Amino acid sequence: MTGKGNTCVVGLTWGDEAKGKIIDILAPEHDVVVRYNGGNNAGHTVAFDGHTYKLHLVPCGLFHEGVGLVIGGGLVVDPQVLLEEIATHEGVAPNLKGRLRISSRAHTIWPWHKKTEALSEKFLGKGKIGTTLRGIGPAYAEKANRVHAIRMGELVRPEHLKKKVQRIAEAKNREFQAVFGEEPLDPAAIWTEYAAYAEQLAPMIADTTALLHEAMAGGRRILFEGAQGTLLDIDHGTYPYVTSSNASAAGVWTGSGVPGRAIGRVLGVVKAYTTRVGEGPFPTELANEIGNQIREQGHEYGTTTGRPRRCGWLDAFAIRYSAMVNGLDGIVITLLDVLGGLPELKICTGYRVGGEPLAAFPADPQVLAEAEPVLESLKPWTEDISGATRFKSLPPAAKAYVERVEELVGAAVSIISVGPARDQTIFRR
Repeated sequence: MTGKGNTCVVGLTWGDEAKGKIIDILAPEHDVVVRYNGGNNAGHTVAFDGHTYKLHLVPCGLFHEGVGLVIGGGLVVDPQVLLEEIATHEGVAPNLKGRLRISSRAHTIWPWHKKTEALSEKFLGKGKIGTTLRGIGPAYAEKANRVHAIRMGELVRPEHLKKKVQRIAEAKNREFQAVFGEEPLDPAAIWTEYAAYAEQLAPMIADTTALLHEAMAGGRRILFEGAQGTLLDIDHGTYPYVTSSNASAAGVWTGSGVPGRAIGRVLGVVKAYTTRVGEGPFPTELANEIGNQIREQGHEYGTTTGRPRRCGWLDAFAIRYSAMVNGLDGIVITLLDVLGGLPELKICTGYRVGGEPLAAFPADPQVLAEAEPVLESLKPWTEDISGATRFKSLPPAAKAYVERVEELVGAAVSIISVGPARDQTIFRR
């Protein structure tokens, strides 16, 4: 098995790193693009020809004719959302249904998952996780629990599935009424709705693990698309304020059925600053005018939820940890143009707790909440760099900033994005 031509693109922070643009740019160099984790809590944006497209489940290679598209077994799929996304984009994505394959091993999201999550977050109050309320966590919990889980492959067996939906809905209704005092769901209405979804999706459901191995055996190149980011990884992120899947490169193996040694290159994506959505510690957060300026200049509002993102200085200490976890071959810096015009510019080089420096990124959320960032000042720039096409044409201060990131993280910056369009990209290596 050779993985020389295969690439994984993964976020290095708390998601929203503009991975969608990078996947779209790299897709023509590959034959298949695979989403390997998460669900429609992810929001990937692709912009070209004056139009902006927002994706939540379909891999970002959809706009390139001839590129295969795979939704891997590591995802949880909301059938309604997937069909809406297909309908929205099939006019601009050539032969979308013919190119898209959905793993029969992927799990599905149902109305009881969404209701469970909404009630749980309401019950937790101030201690809530800050989820997107799309049923992602409960669907992954059912996957681990196994009793009430439904996989995509079951959608092609309607007689079996109808009985299972009835049984699960009845069990969930007992829970909703006994624990939360909530009105029950209607199993018959749910089945009628989802049976129609199943019929439409059935032609696209396949054993994608076998398909991917056949593709590699034939010398085809695969691009693995990570959703969210490493600091949201269920195992390696800032637990418990994380997502419910492996959002690091570790998710490729479990989420696609392709072993890790088949990945030839891992590219980690970071913004030129750091953002976070939802709850959880954020040591470099700027709850001031500079943070507001970054938010407005970067249009930092969630693709999926529309929530304003929390903004702060680039956290190179956290990113170095993520680089280590993922075994990076290169860094992609996005939205470098957003930093232009800031009155000052800083970067986090480490943390202190109680006045003492931390040797490593902390696993304990309480320690992270108490951490004070060690900030290093760099020279800001005022020039508009959104039209730059070569690294040497950037202002000296912008080049120095990129080079400092390389030094602190310990990996080379290979791609720089200075705007949302495809041509607003600088390739260094």
